[in-house]
Amino acid sequence: MLDIVWRSVIVGIGATALMDIWTVIYGAITGGGLPNWAPAGRWFKEVAKGRVFHDDINAAEPYRHEQALGWIGHYAVGIIYGLLLVLLAGSAWLDTPTFLPAWIFAIVTVGAGWFLMQPGMGLGVAASKTPNPNKVRVLNLVAHTFFALGLYGTALLIR
Repeated sequence: MLDIVWRSVIVGIGATALMDIWTVIYGAITGGGLPNWAPAGRWFKEVAKGRVFHDDINAAEPYRHEQALGWIGHYAVGIIYGLLLVLLAGSAWLDTPTFLPAWIFAIVTVGAGWFLMQPGMGLGVAASKTPNPNKVRVLNLVAHTFFALGLYGTALLIR
């Protein structure tokens, strides 16, 4: 059982890392720079205090280590998703991984961002309050496809 848990954790970390690599490459190509996880860190801190929804997360009290907390929260969510995928797909998926369950799961997890985190940070449901919501939505789907590739690829590497 412990072996399944550790392998699931590694799968979640690997998937999150591949998604981050994609984000860094995309930022370099488009001039968007590196990911800024500080607003997410501030949001995670606010959630821990019991406040989930904000009109604008930037109006919440700053937190000295919000960038670090954002990265930690990002990887913690990736680990939880790795565990959930194995729980839903079954531990046999770790021995004979296939892409389709990973991709379906990763696309479904976009919903957590669209319906919880983005509205929670004041960005609206599915980024509806951002200047270009459709661009954000497409980039969310692309990033989570890379997450799926990371779930699948990491599972292949460690089986």
